[in-house]
Amino acid sequence: MISELMILGEAAEAVGGISGNITQAVGGAGAAIGVGLIGSKAVEAVGRNPGAFGNILTLGIIAMALAEGLGILAFFVSK
Repeated sequence: MISELMILGEAAEAVGGISGNITQAVGGAGAAIGVGLIGSKAVEAVGRNPGAFGNILTLGIIAMALAEGLGILAFFVSK
């Protein structure tokens, strides 16, 4: 009886580790995709209106920081 409970406990820990790793992967991939999209749209916007470079750069940096922050938050929440 006790050995069966120990085996079930080990299996639960293994499943928890797998789901945590999947959460980290999805969070990291989401952050990477978000930063890529923000960067590409910022380059397009500067290409259309070079005079707004400073404003676009500022907004792009803020948006990228928020996207990365959500990715880091996913890493901390998953463990």
